[in-house]
Amino acid sequence: MVRKLIVAAVLASAPVITLAAGGGGHVEKANVDISNEASLQRGAKYFVNYCLGCHSAKYVRYNRLAMDLGLTEEQLVENLMFTGERPFDTMDNAIPDVDSSNWFGRTPPDLSLTARARGSDWVYSFLKSFYLDPSKSTGSNNLVLQGASMPHVLWELQGVQKAVFRTETGPNGDPHEVFSHFEIVQPGLMNPEEFDGVASDLTAFLTYISEPVQLERQSLGIKVILFLVVFFLFAFLFKKELWKDFR
Repeated sequence: MVRKLIVAAVLASAPVITLAAGGGGHVEKANVDISNEASLQRGAKYFVNYCLGCHSAKYVRYNRLAMDLGLTEEQLVENLMFTGERPFDTMDNAIPDVDSSNWFGRTPPDLSLTARARGSDWVYSFLKSFYLDPSKSTGSNNLVLQGASMPHVLWELQGVQKAVFRTETGPNGDPHEVFSHFEIVQPGLMNPEEFDGVASDLTAFLTYISEPVQLERQSLGIKVILFLVVFFLFAFLFKKELWKDFR
């Protein structure tokens, strides 16, 4: 029984591996740290500046964001609230749904739970995998989510890249294209290492908002398991002492 409880404690404290839902393609390991407050602050800045115009995070309130990210109300208003929002408002997008649907062919999804549904690795890879595609109305496509309606909003930072494919022969002898690598066509304001940091910070922020109490839940879960282990040991010793006179 003790062994089972120990195994349960290990499983409870281990990170949950979330499979990327849909899209397929080239997925890299994100290695985000949602306990890194500075990374979350940078991710929040990138989200507000580059994502919030079209995408909402309607399950997140600004004041909760400030509390978790170590920001004062003045810092919150100065750095993350630009269109008259109030601290207790949720993070709503600026573009009306009707307009976004007409412009992009569909309404941009709310991103509150994207990292939880898709996985942090998927989000990180998606942010890095836009490439030139003249056949698309936006001029770009995405290796992780083919046919994405979203334009590459971070192109100024990352630059413009093209996807290079190679031809391979399948088991049936049919040739098919397989992704090989990206090539930079037009450099951005950042080098690849710097942009990786942007993608990592933004992924960390989206991972955080998908479950703001994740760190508290993990900490509480470990404490509960340890309590149950200790309680079981005392209960076992008590039962042994109680029943020894009846043998």
